[in-house]
Amino acid sequence: MPGITEFGTLDLSCIRQRVDSALDDFFDTKANKVDSPEQQELIALLRRFLAGGKRIRSTLCTVGWHAITGHEALPPSAVLRTAASLELFHAFALIHDDVMDNSASRRGMPTIHRYLAARYADRRSPQQAECLGISGAILLGDLALAWSDELLHAAGLTPAELAGVLPIIEAMRNEVMHGQYLDVITTGRPTADTARALDIIRYKTAKYTIERPMHIGVLVGGCAAEAIRAAVSAYALPIGEAFQLRDDLLGVFGSPEQTGKSILEDLRDGKHTYLMALALRHADSDQRNLLYELLGNPELDEHGAAQIRGVLQATGAPAIVEHMISNRRRRALAVLADLPFPPPAIEALKNFALRATARIS
Repeated sequence: MPGITEFGTLDLSCIRQRVDSALDDFFDTKANKVDSPEQQELIALLRRFLAGGKRIRSTLCTVGWHAITGHEALPPSAVLRTAASLELFHAFALIHDDVMDNSASRRGMPTIHRYLAARYADRRSPQQAECLGISGAILLGDLALAWSDELLHAAGLTPAELAGVLPIIEAMRNEVMHGQYLDVITTGRPTADTARALDIIRYKTAKYTIERPMHIGVLVGGCAAEAIRAAVSAYALPIGEAFQLRDDLLGVFGSPEQTGKSILEDLRDGKHTYLMALALRHADSDQRNLLYELLGNPELDEHGAAQIRGVLQATGAPAIVEHMISNRRRRALAVLADLPFPPPAIEALKNFALRATARIS
């Protein structure tokens, strides 16, 4: 049947294709309504930016719908378009995040602000080109945010469904802004405060990436029961935390060819990650002084990064983070055993938990 493999599991690749189709239809409609080359360029830029995403949020939204309805067919258009609106919001968040972090690459490509600065560098000073790139990226991110609202409201949800979804969307947006703000004010001044690092993980990633998209899917699937939402959270939050903990490890020890990002950026920025907080907590005075000397240095080279990695390994911080990832995965999988969801949805969530916590990109 559509949306299901012959082995009885949800065909997540097919779900992604349908979400991509919903986004393409939205962009096609926009492109057909504008005449200026500048407007066409914005649409093309956003389309290209979205082309490389993992579609985690939209996929989990549709899995939430499957979990409640038990339907083996693909979700209706209204659900797919609602899921697609989450990808537009995510584009907004990533584009602005890259500006705040001054990131050079995203998914192996130049970030939007770097791309625009290079594209319009002719007859401009480097400072002017940089300012243009940042300004253009902010505007493109704003457009993605506005269009995420537009796509959601035009998705075809019933008035009752839309009324139920909007408070979840509002909570998600507030939470990710909270997490992003915590990230901004702690970057450049990492400390041994593991509680603050975990707050950043929970609000910037776990709730936004896993919990709220699943809550939306469950609701449009026809379930508003608080007990089910609480059970979904008990699965989603530990997996979301494990997902970000893995991301923090990859940001320092990963392969740029696989992650599509530099493994120097987080160190040059001095990101306050749980990994760094642990290292600072367990470091001796010489190790701590070295970390404070090197972290946040915008000129940090590979030799300095290797020194930081050596300290991290010596303190045992990576091993502790790996243990935390395993524990959170175990907790989430235990929750699934008690959820009253159909087997295909349970299997999809199990597979997601394993892939999200053991990934290399």
